[in-house]
Amino acid sequence: MAALPLSAPAFLGAFELGRAIAMTDATDAVDTPTPRRNPKPEAKTINGRELKPSTLMMGHGYDPALSEGSLKAPIFLTSTFAFENSAAGKRHFEGITGKRPGGAEGLVYSRFNGPNQEILEDRLAIWDGAEDALSFSSGMTAITVMLLAYCNAGDVIVHSGPLYAATEGFVAKVLSKFGITYVDFPAGATREELDAVLEKAKAQAADNGGKVAMVYLESPANPTNALVDVEAVKEARDAVLDRDCPIAIDNTFLGPLWSRPLDHGADIVVYSLTKYVGGHSDLVAGSIAGAKKWMDPVRALRNTMGGIADPNTAWMLMRSLETVELRMQRAGENAAKVCAFLKDHPKVEGLGYLGFIEDARQQDIYDRHCKGAGSTFSLFVKGGEEEAFRFLDAMKIAKLAVSLGGTETLASCPAAMTHLSVPDERKAQLGITPNLVRISIGIEDPDDLIADFDQALAAV
Repeated sequence: MAALPLSAPAFLGAFELGRAIAMTDATDAVDTPTPRRNPKPEAKTINGRELKPSTLMMGHGYDPALSEGSLKAPIFLTSTFAFENSAAGKRHFEGITGKRPGGAEGLVYSRFNGPNQEILEDRLAIWDGAEDALSFSSGMTAITVMLLAYCNAGDVIVHSGPLYAATEGFVAKVLSKFGITYVDFPAGATREELDAVLEKAKAQAADNGGKVAMVYLESPANPTNALVDVEAVKEARDAVLDRDCPIAIDNTFLGPLWSRPLDHGADIVVYSLTKYVGGHSDLVAGSIAGAKKWMDPVRALRNTMGGIADPNTAWMLMRSLETVELRMQRAGENAAKVCAFLKDHPKVEGLGYLGFIEDARQQDIYDRHCKGAGSTFSLFVKGGEEEAFRFLDAMKIAKLAVSLGGTETLASCPAAMTHLSVPDERKAQLGITPNLVRISIGIEDPDDLIADFDQALAAV
């Protein structure tokens, strides 16, 4: 029997999937959060057993019965959503402008959100144990919109170092144009050092007539793999600053499988979804996740500025989330085997691999914060840039390309590529040397990878 066509409200209700969002240009983009419909009850347990994220990725937030039985969610390529009638449209806008109590529900315009993005965001939140999540067109869009949502002229950002070069550049070169300054600290800083840094930032903010707006971390750091003690940062924040100052952390290198920073005191977790979550080097996207109170200001500004992930990318990420655990496990196992081979190789000066930490402080942080060593690491080739280039140019399986977390093994020279814009003095301070090669191990056969590394090092 053929399915009956859905009425307009049923059609929209089906594709809202229990999630809805509304926003107009008339709504304040800083202080007014975007209303969302409360989710339908989801089956997250069976006889008291809590279902794992890998299980929930197969269908959480989507009911095939509401989409003509389609097993997978359709891709909703639409810029706007139709109202049932004029009265419904008026009622909607009365709700979000405050002329009628109770707010508003329903999708209205795709700059604000859509069905694919809402399903994706709900699934992303599961991995980190977050209340809410937001998707973006790139990791840098996520970072920049988040920072803009929280910072005003006179404010100070405290951040760990090193950061991804584009993030560090945005803080130092772009936000500075608007009177926002920063104080940084090395990734392995102790509680006492963190207290001192935050006191300095607090005084700097007071002098500038602002506040410490955010503590921004990247752990492991790109490209050195240096770890930040998130628990110590939280303790220092609570002791020195107002708890309204959020702690955000870029968890791209280890998330979502090998680290859950929200469990250790972070308030917001940031991802380049391009990397492990997307995992196939065929899309660009980003996200943040955390408590709703931290997400609301960013959601409101995203709705005004744009930058949400497009429906097709959101759909591809939903696909990728179904296999992210398998891919990351395989890549992690491969990296352990490759690094065991490289560890004592005569042409390898050292490894920045979390499975072979030599510093006691870093090992302590790893033991408390990490569930695995990951598959991205730094390889220090004996020599300098010339030797690093010989190694890279000789590789046959690994691809010479930036980015990481894909199914294929990638290699690059950060000092000459991704971090070229960082001043030489700053690179030296952070340990980003000319002979540092960043490796992201993929899911190829590990013995084939070892053979490739062996022959490439022979060319050095």
